[in-house]
Amino acid sequence: AADLHGLEVLAHGIGDMQAAVTRFVMVSRPGRLPAPTGADKTTVVLFQRDDHAGGLLELLDQFAARGINLTRLESRPTRASMGSYCFSIDVEGHVLDERLGEALMGLKRICADVRFLGSYPRADKTPATVGARASDADFAGARAWLTGIRAPSS
Repeated sequence: AADLHGLEVLAHGIGDMQAAVTRFVMVSRPGRLPAPTGADKTTVVLFQRDDHAGGLLELLDQFAARGINLTRLESRPTRASMGSYCFSIDVEGHVLDERLGEALMGLKRICADVRFLGSYPRADKTPATVGARASDADFAGARAWLTGIRAPSS
């Protein structure tokens, strides 16, 4: 490919690593969400409002408080100003999961911007790790309880 496109080869013999893993990403225009499989991942990009002590912790706490496991976290400078970063994050779960939906709502409240890139089946088909009191049923039950409190009495 390098010869065909006139590119410089930066490294040779890189295919000899037995534990190497290559990731491929399919990018498309927004459309219908795939149905949850129980073995899904979701990718989001989070933009901080400002640079302050504990800023990243505030973002990560939205996932931790709901028992959502992160599988990838990368920071990138936004070039807007010194100390301005965005975070690209992969998490276990699907946007239609109660707990992940709640986490995204919390992030939308505290972030300058939240970009949802998609929910998709995991390539390895490994089900999400869900801790005690963090299942969809637990979150749906809590939501029903709160709805009952908020409902006007007859």
